[in-house]
Amino acid sequence: MALRTPLYELHVALGARMVDFGGWDMPVAYGSQIEEHHAVRRAAGIFDVSHMCIIDLHGARARPFLRYLLANDVERLMLPGKALYSCMLNEAGGVIDDLIVYFLKEDFFRLVVNAGTRDKDVAWIASLAGAFDLRLHERKDLAMLAVQGPEARARLASLLPADQQAAALQLGQFVGVQLGDWFLARTGYTGEDGFEVMLPVSGAAELWRQLNELGVMSCGLGARDTLRLEAGMNLYGSDMDEQTDPLESGLAWTVAFDPPQRNFIGRAALEERRARGVAHKQVGLLLTERAVMRSHQRVLVEGLGEGEITSGTFSPTLSQSIALARVPAATGATVQVEVRGRLLPARVVRPPFVRHGKALIQI
Repeated sequence: MALRTPLYELHVALGARMVDFGGWDMPVAYGSQIEEHHAVRRAAGIFDVSHMCIIDLHGARARPFLRYLLANDVERLMLPGKALYSCMLNEAGGVIDDLIVYFLKEDFFRLVVNAGTRDKDVAWIASLAGAFDLRLHERKDLAMLAVQGPEARARLASLLPADQQAAALQLGQFVGVQLGDWFLARTGYTGEDGFEVMLPVSGAAELWRQLNELGVMSCGLGARDTLRLEAGMNLYGSDMDEQTDPLESGLAWTVAFDPPQRNFIGRAALEERRARGVAHKQVGLLLTERAVMRSHQRVLVEGLGEGEITSGTFSPTLSQSIALARVPAATGATVQVEVRGRLLPARVVRPPFVRHGKALIQI
């Protein structure tokens, strides 16, 4: 039997089409996936992301541990509530997972890791944390909702007590704060503004209904995927995994090589690869004909060989097919993509494709 979030019964009652997503029963759409996508770009939508794993890390040596565990450097986190996006690597530089880490106190950090990797992530972190005398607390008592879109913050803040609304609306980007029972973070996976809310399981369904009453549309994983791909955001297991590293996955910006004396897991392998030059890079693709690019399709680069689509879809905002692809490092402005036995021309572009409701590339 698949795992279920605390909102499973509500999704069924709302008529969601449920699918297996990494061993979880999750809503893919409640009606029209395209309408859900546009609701987030134009107004506000709500997603159940309670399948994600929240890990609280306690102990006096939490910061030095995370400086060793993660490729990005938590030394940048000095303001309580400030968050950082990072990859967690193995010794070969492969990506075990990508995650967000919040600095709450010197002896208290919070990690949010992916659903499909939660068991291996918890085991990996626990195997290393003992040497730093740290305690891990997997927060199964919390649900997690993402409220996204240009009107999302105002609508969610209106449900808070009057004395907390200003704090919510003034929250900086990539910062979280505890407001009553809610841990409110100005983060997301759609390329739009909004909040991710971690709250007690008992209050999740009521919050969802209240947001629906305010006109926030219920949205499923289908719209979440088209939104994140338009925003040029990687999906673990598709755009990177343990067989690929951040340098070839469009995530070099998440690796903090400075200061040079910081030793983090995977550093030696990445430095060696960087010194000799990476063989592949991640690019965005825009298909110039009417077809849809999908994962694992071949990308042919004249004179250089082949690459592969890692994520592809039809973009509702651009009304054209877009993709992320891993291709030879010297790839230029155009490639060909094999779609159902046909070689179709595609432009190489720099993601993101869309952010904050606006196209960032020329069609």
